[in-house]
Amino acid sequence: MRLGFIGTGVITEAIVTGLLRAEAEFGEICLSARNREVSTRLAQASDRVRVCEDNQQIVDESDLLFLAIRPQDAEAVLSSLRFRPQQHVCSLIATIPAEMLESWAGTDLRIFRAIPLPSVAALGGVTALFPSDPLGASLFGQLGTAVDARTIAEFDAFAISSALMGTYFGILESAAGWMSRCGIENEDAKSYLDAVFLGLARTSSDLGASSYAELRQEHSTPGGLNEQMFDVFASSGGTEALSKALDTVARRVHTARTQEG
Repeated sequence: MRLGFIGTGVITEAIVTGLLRAEAEFGEICLSARNREVSTRLAQASDRVRVCEDNQQIVDESDLLFLAIRPQDAEAVLSSLRFRPQQHVCSLIATIPAEMLESWAGTDLRIFRAIPLPSVAALGGVTALFPSDPLGASLFGQLGTAVDARTIAEFDAFAISSALMGTYFGILESAAGWMSRCGIENEDAKSYLDAVFLGLARTSSDLGASSYAELRQEHSTPGGLNEQMFDVFASSGGTEALSKALDTVARRVHTARTQEG
């Protein structure tokens, strides 16, 4: 099976790196040459990775084609290529529905959408798929966990919640800055917070069925520091701001889908 990637950015590099690390079964990976630094680095990592100067060559030679281009570039790129009817395609393009991609491609495609996160490179990612696709689930399952969204609304919700990555690191950035003002070196603050939050993530994953509310309560002694921290955060508008941010991103995603669709 040959895999092709049109677009060679952060996510493409993460997926290819993960597939190589997992020793996944595929014949060859064809990469577009637009991001020369990334494509060259991946080609040097394995003789199963080949850089192609022509996107049409990638389309022609791929059994599963990944579209990893920016939404604003998608129409120009797809409309310039010739696709096989019912060609198997995985779209990594945010907000744009499959129907619009097919209209630009000029033919019906066997297409599914995916939201892989950078952690797939380390085989620890979670990737939402819609609609369900056995090959996609098999590939992304080797890079961590693959989750099938039952509806486009569920898929949008996964996409919107994954937009919390920057917020997560922003919160840690603020905490590290506070620790630095207390005299702790930046590297030490980061190492400490990395270990704390990695441990919390593992605790949540290991407990499985516990809700976040239950976990918060279990990690907050009545009258203790953790309880005080969350109470101040919530009463100062922290949880309300988070809900507002999610709603704002949701409106953007839904508006883009409606306009494109």
